[in-house]
This record gives sequence, structure tokens and C-alpha cells, in this order.
Amino acid sequence: MSNRGEWGSRTGFILAAIGSAVGLGNIWRFPYVVASNGGGAFMVVYLIAIITAGVPIMILEFTIGHKMRRSAPLSFKALNPKWEWLGWWQVFTSFAITIYYVVIIGWSLHYAMTSLMGLGWGADTSTYFFSEYLKLSDGPFSLGGLTMGAFIPLLIVWAIIYFVLVRGVSGGIEKANKILMPTLFIMVLIILFRGLSLPGALAGIDYMFKPDLSRIADPNVWVAAYGQVFFSLSVAFAIMITYSSYLPEKSDINNNAFLASFADCGFSLLAGLCVFTILGHMAFTEGKAVGDVATAGVGLAFIVFPQAINALPGLNELFGALFFLTLAFAGFTSAISINEVIIAAAIDKFNLTRKKAVTIIILIAGTVSIIFATGAGLHILDLVDHYVNEYNIVLSGLIEIVLLGWVYKLARLKDHANSVSDFKIGMWWDICLKYLTPALLIIMIVLKLKTDITNPYSGYPQIAQIVFGWSIPFVALIFGLILSKIGNKEIK
Repeated sequence: MSNRGEWGSRTGFILAAIGSAVGLGNIWRFPYVVASNGGGAFMVVYLIAIITAGVPIMILEFTIGHKMRRSAPLSFKALNPKWEWLGWWQVFTSFAITIYYVVIIGWSLHYAMTSLMGLGWGADTSTYFFSEYLKLSDGPFSLGGLTMGAFIPLLIVWAIIYFVLVRGVSGGIEKANKILMPTLFIMVLIILFRGLSLPGALAGIDYMFKPDLSRIADPNVWVAAYGQVFFSLSVAFAIMITYSSYLPEKSDINNNAFLASFADCGFSLLAGLCVFTILGHMAFTEGKAVGDVATAGVGLAFIVFPQAINALPGLNELFGALFFLTLAFAGFTSAISINEVIIAAAIDKFNLTRKKAVTIIILIAGTVSIIFATGAGLHILDLVDHYVNEYNIVLSGLIEIVLLGWVYKLARLKDHANSVSDFKIGMWWDICLKYLTPALLIIMIVLKLKTDITNPYSGYPQIAQIVFGWSIPFVALIFGLILSKIGNKEIK
């Protein structure tokens, strides 16, 4: 393990863990999920989900990494020699995410520059995004050539990520997050203060948080809340196991897990306020209801928000640049952690130097990511993102929790976490991991399967669903099984 690093401080680890959890989804997914699932009522369920699923899983993965002092594949192998494949499955999930995630960061950088250049997206933001910028083709199998406006920012993003990762854990990742996270927080506050000063802002906030107490009894709201926690906290794709493996021996696992989980929740709330104050003003200027302009995902960031920026009474260019740089910063903190998962696994498995591992992984991931800078890029991104998030992460997380809760003795991990922490976790942790969380994950998978089988996702043809969607869990499993059988070394 001579090539492994270590965090220089607890603050550095916490900022890196929060940086990993805080990503694009906090800004463009969380606010819409809250608004469409009962507002304030959803927040009650969401807090319950954090306490019963988010924090327990975070403690679990922090403990695995800290106890085993290895990347995810070798940590699972240390728990049981037959489980290394699960770690590689999660590494594959991180690889599948990073190859499209970096493209979206590139889009954000492009839009920041476009904003400064006189709001170059114009009045018809939809046409600009799909036709002029992305040059979107007819479908995922019609590549349509390389789009330079997406390709050049993509190269810049990969260069920045390489520069950070090649400098190591404390010298690269920790230092980057000590700059990125405080800056990101300040940028979000500036956007919030600007948003609150605009006419219609309070209507936006009211739309997001107005409680519909009848929704608390709706099982779909509970599934949505647990799903948001699961996806937002970066659990079940090896990040938290990897990051905690760099912790010093004397580290407070339980406190760190609570801090990281609730900090992510707090940032999500701030991001939600930012988004809906601006959408409230947009609805006000257009004479529409907030619900008519609210949306989520790529459409919110690159179509609706540019429209909202156009409608601002002043400083539009600067505000637009600030918003898209905020998106880019949130993306960078997550992209760094996702790539570190793959690099750490390569270093531990094949005893590579950090520089060699970073160079190989970035070259491979960077080359594959070019497909998302073609005319078919958004189609492929949409499919891969859906199936990775809805199935790969949930399935690997379910398997992880079932194996550790029912096969491996949870008491061993609990004893380790308690031995290094200021306060001890008790039976609630066992109950959540053994019963509550697995049950909810199974319900999530069944509901999603029912939806995707009866209504093919976004109307894409079945062959596209298979190639860029349903095949991903199977490829991840095969990838895990193959790598678990080669280059093996004994766990001591």
C-alpha cells in the first residue's frame, strides 16, 4: 500500500466527502423533487430518510474504508474473499458516471462564457441548446460528428481533473476541495441573495415548500425521499469507502458521517431556495404559475434557467456566469471523487504509481467520453444516466447492504466505528441496515422496473434501451467478476 495517500486533516476529509455528495443533482434535481412531492411534507419524510438510511449507510461505508484501509474492491475482498466483484461493480458504476458527468461540466463552462458574451444563447434557449450548441442528432445511433463547442470544454475539464488527481490525496484532492467548497458556498449565497431581491421570489419559495400534508401518506413520496438520499450522498458507488480509506487511524467515523450527510442536506436546501427564487421571478415576469416554468435536470439548467437569466432586471451577464460557474464547481467536486474511486482501485489492485494510474484512467475515460461530445451525445447521456442511477447504484447498494447485514456480522463494523468515535451507534443502525433500507430499495427497483417495462424510457427504441441501458448492470457484473479473478494478491 505504499502508493496510498492520507488526508492531511479532518477538515480536508469532511470537505472532500461533502464535495463528493454535493453535485449537479443538488441544484437541478432536489428542488423539483421537493416541489413535486408535497413541499414541506416531503422535507419531513426526507429528514426521516437521512436519519434511517443516509447516515447509517454513510457510517457503514466510512467504517469499511477506515477498517480495511483499501479501495472498494479490496475492502470487500478483505471482508470476504468472494466479494471483490462487488467492489469492481461499483468501480464500473463510477466509470460509467464520470464519462458523461465531465461533459455536463464542460457545458456549464461553455454557458458561463456564453453568458459573459452578451447572453449568447439568445431568446430561444431551447433551439440554441439542442440545435446550435449540441447539434443534436435524431437518435442515439446517429452520432452526427464531433461538436467542437462541447469537445473543447471537455478537454479543459479533463485537464483540470488530471492536474488535481495526479497531485495526490492531501496535495491534490484535499487542497482542491478546500478552495472549491467554500467558493461554491459563497457563490450559492450570492445567487440566493440576488434571487430574494427579485419580484416573485417568495412565490417560488412558497411553491417549493408549501406543505401538502396529505402527501405524507403517499408511498411514492417516501420512495422519492429515500431515493433522493441514496443518490445524493454518493453511497454505493465506492466513493465513501475510498475516501475513508485515506483517514488516519484515529478518526471519528460516526460524527463525520452525520456531518457529511446533513451538510449535503443543507446545501440541497440552499440550492433549492436559489433555483425557486429565480423561477418565481421568471413566472412573475411572464404572468405564469411557478409550476408552469418549474422543471428538473438538463432542461432546467440549460434551457429554463437561461430564460430566467434573460428576464432579470440587470447584471444578467454576470449573474448567468455566476450560476453556470456554480454548476461547474459542484460538478468538479463530484467528478474528482468519482475518478479517484477508479484510480485508487487500480493502484491497490495492480500496485501502480499514482501518476501512472491517473494517466491511464484519465486517458481511457477521456477517450470514451468523446462519444458524449457528438450529435448523439445527449441521447446517450440520457439513457446511461437513467439506467446507471436507477438500477446500477440501487442494485449494488442493495447487494452491499444485504451481504453486510445478513452474511457478514454487522457487529464487527459497529464495534470498529464505536471504538474510534465520540458517540456510539446502537440498535437503530442494525435495524435500518438489515430491514428498513433493503425493503425500500427493493420497492424502488420493482416500481422502476414496472414503469420502464410498460413505458420505455423517454420513448427511445428498445434496441437503444438495451445497448445503452439494460446492458449496463450485466456489463458491470461481468467486469467485476473478470477483474476479481486477475492480478490477485493476498489480503493480509
